Amino acid sequence: MSEPEHQWDFQVYPDRKASEEKRRTRRKMRWHRIRLLILWAFIGAFGAVVAAVGITVWGYRKDLPSIERVYNIKPRLSTRLFDRNDQPFYDFYTERRVLTPFEKISPFMIKSLLASEDRDFYHHWGVEWTAIVRGVVLRPMTGRRPQGGSTITQQLARLLFLTQERTIARKVKEWMTAIRLERRYAKNEILEMYLNQVYYGGGAYGIEAAARTYFGKLAADLDWDESATLVGLLPAPSRFSPLRDMDKALDRRNMVLRSLLTVGDLDQKTYDSLVQVPITLVSDGGMRQTGDYFAEEIRRYLELHYGDQDFYSEGWSVYTTIDTAMQREAEEVVRKRLDSLRGAVEARHRPDDPRFTIVVYDSVSGKMIRVHKKLQSALVAINNKDGGVLAMVGGYDFLESQFNRATQALRQPGSAFKPFVLTAAVQAGYKPTDTIFDTPFTIFIPGSGEWSPENFDHEYKGPITIRQGYQESRNIVAIKLLQKVDPVNAVRYAKKMGISTPLRAVPSIAIGTSEVTVYDLTSAYSTFPGGGIHTTPTLIRKITDRFGKVIEQRRVPERTDVIPAQTAYTVLHVLKSVIDRGTGASARRLGFTRPAAGKTGTSNEYMDNWFVGFTPQITCGVWVGYDLKTPIGGDRTGTGAATSLPIWTAFMKFATRDLPPIDFPVPDGIYFDRACDRSGFRATEYCPDTHQEVYTNPSDTLKVCPIHRNARDTRREEEAKRSH
Repeated sequence: MSEPEHQWDFQVYPDRKASEEKRRTRRKMRWHRIRLLILWAFIGAFGAVVAAVGITVWGYRKDLPSIERVYNIKPRLSTRLFDRNDQPFYDFYTERRVLTPFEKISPFMIKSLLASEDRDFYHHWGVEWTAIVRGVVLRPMTGRRPQGGSTITQQLARLLFLTQERTIARKVKEWMTAIRLERRYAKNEILEMYLNQVYYGGGAYGIEAAARTYFGKLAADLDWDESATLVGLLPAPSRFSPLRDMDKALDRRNMVLRSLLTVGDLDQKTYDSLVQVPITLVSDGGMRQTGDYFAEEIRRYLELHYGDQDFYSEGWSVYTTIDTAMQREAEEVVRKRLDSLRGAVEARHRPDDPRFTIVVYDSVSGKMIRVHKKLQSALVAINNKDGGVLAMVGGYDFLESQFNRATQALRQPGSAFKPFVLTAAVQAGYKPTDTIFDTPFTIFIPGSGEWSPENFDHEYKGPITIRQGYQESRNIVAIKLLQKVDPVNAVRYAKKMGISTPLRAVPSIAIGTSEVTVYDLTSAYSTFPGGGIHTTPTLIRKITDRFGKVIEQRRVPERTDVIPAQTAYTVLHVLKSVIDRGTGASARRLGFTRPAAGKTGTSNEYMDNWFVGFTPQITCGVWVGYDLKTPIGGDRTGTGAATSLPIWTAFMKFATRDLPPIDFPVPDGIYFDRACDRSGFRATEYCPDTHQEVYTNPSDTLKVCPIHRNARDTRREEEAKRSH
């Protein structure tokens, strides 16, 4: 009997089940091998990438900045000049940059920069990989540069150490350098370096220079729209500069403001208001600085003494003696007066007069044309206490001519030299009351022949006192007095008091035929209010490097005792009468009421006009003339009293406005009495005109006026004057 079919099926089923198990096992093994292959492939690829990166890093490593350079970043900094109140007023630079600490930068500037350039600045470590991906993916798709392509740290790395070339190699170096910077510096330090390093256009490197150039203010004082304007410049300072294209600058500023709105630093109302505000710049682009001629003297000094160092980029601080308020006033007064004088001269002389015109090239017409010569002036003001130069003007406009007429021009001082003759005479025993005959005479000068000097007005007054001769600037009186004391002595005292230029000991030096500088003559005059002590003038108080280390410092003024205090005061007292009653009296008419003394000066043919005068606190010298020696005018219009004295008066009224109205201190050994103007002796009750006279010997006051002994003598003299 045969077995049932289902029994056969039951017998073969176990073999089939085992086969399925084997197949599943084989499949698992295959997938396991595949996964292993994938894993090893990934490991291999990763290793290859790591190796490639390592090789790349190693390859570029030698081109990266050294650790020392990263740790010791030293940007080019302007050398900055500070005034006597330690306020900055002038910069020397190859790159106009002033280092400004983070805490002195406007917070509006910081927020504007971060919103526009790097919103995740405080959260990344130098390189933002998401931004790199956006740059790789989005830029090819859109053709536009996505925001945030380079972090601020990357930009700083590029500014400090790398070039602007657009290559993968440069980008890799930039990433690597940025990471190094982030490891070395804190975030705020990186921001500080970036804002101080970046170029803002208009010659301004760094935020402080940019704030001053565009808005005439400190970096700490920038507001929202000014900060946004400066940040808007960063991608292309020349193209987006408001100095070149205001519309583009406005668009860029508003783009930054929109970024601030997006990140929540501005609300909608503030944003709507700010985008309507125009960009307001300082009128001169912030490039014109105060005290150009003074600063040029500083530059020449630094170059002479520190020429082997690049002080243009070392970030030195030079603390000077200048008073910037006085300096601005001096510049303005000189320009206004020269404009007025120039108009008067041009009105008197034809445009083709060869004496007052020169031929120049006209760039507009391309032809040679004849124009009037430019009248120039120089001014120096010195603090009598410490010798510090308070103000210096070397010409009408530094941009037109850098030649400093205050320190470099040699000009004849005319009668402004006479006080040195008087100094030698007082030292020799002469008194202001002594009589000199104001009469014509002739001198024989070996090698030159005869010389017959004349007074300015070609008139002669006979016997007059030395005081009256100086008060009225009588040439004959000064020349005869010089003959009595010897020209060598006058030159010796002028040299001791500060004149450094060559002086010829000849009779004509009494009326200033040897040339001097305004700087020297003003310095020499300061000896009189200094009580006979000459204080060497100075422009610099201290120089420090970028770290505050002192390079040079002048702790005490350099003083030299050159003449007795009694001699200095006697000459000073005579020079007071020049302003109170003599050729300088127009200073009083112009409203200058303080105690003051000085001397006018006019050279031959009215070519050099002077006034040098002083108060107890300040000595100021002014010169007016042409570079190419030309008469300024004639008669009374081309004198020191007419041209230089008004400049001196206007400046000194401003310079002394806040000073105590003190008189000159009287040294021991000085005596006073009333004296007759006519005789110089002690005045009687009948003397019609008297003045306070100064004596060094009390016995000199015992001599009574021999002319006005009674009323009858006085009437006779008055009748003689009227008949004359």
